[in-house]
Amino acid sequence: MQSTKVKELMVPLAEYATVLEDATLNEAIMALEEAQKMVEQDREKHRAILVLDNNRRVVGKLTQWDVSAGIEPKYRAIENITETSRFGFSPEYIRSMMADYGLWRKPLEDLCRKASEILVKDIMSKPTPGEYIEEDASLDEAIHLLVMGRHQSLIVKKGDSISGILRMSDVFKGICDKVKTCTI
Repeated sequence: MQSTKVKELMVPLAEYATVLEDATLNEAIMALEEAQKMVEQDREKHRAILVLDNNRRVVGKLTQWDVSAGIEPKYRAIENITETSRFGFSPEYIRSMMADYGLWRKPLEDLCRKASEILVKDIMSKPTPGEYIEEDASLDEAIHLLVMGRHQSLIVKKGDSISGILRMSDVFKGICDKVKTCTI
């Protein structure tokens, strides 16, 4: 798949769900829903939102994980939460954290109010250098970055500007399409 370029599978920035960093969670969810209506029928719906600053530069991503963790504010007290979940702690230890940190005692109560108060910039993920790829890069390189970083998507650049997003779902579809053409 070395001849396939990232730009052939990416979703252009203009077609992806975006929201300003000062938007509320409610506004972000509405933007995602609107963007999902525009997705071509043969493509997966968007599951994340790109977050823009006032100069329309991408400064973050709001993922399903970010929203789920963001509605429980006590998760912010747990340092390095993403690393903690990757260390292979026992299910019992992970469950004990709920009691130790007082998690999920009332997070879904008054969800509508919370969704109108939580700001996207407070719960979004900030992309690491390993989450960017040039649009002319090979799909092989993209797969490597997705796998090694355990990312669901990569932010695609054209020089200094962001041109789109490459989602794992589109890469997987590309792999499947290629396999179906194989003669055994």
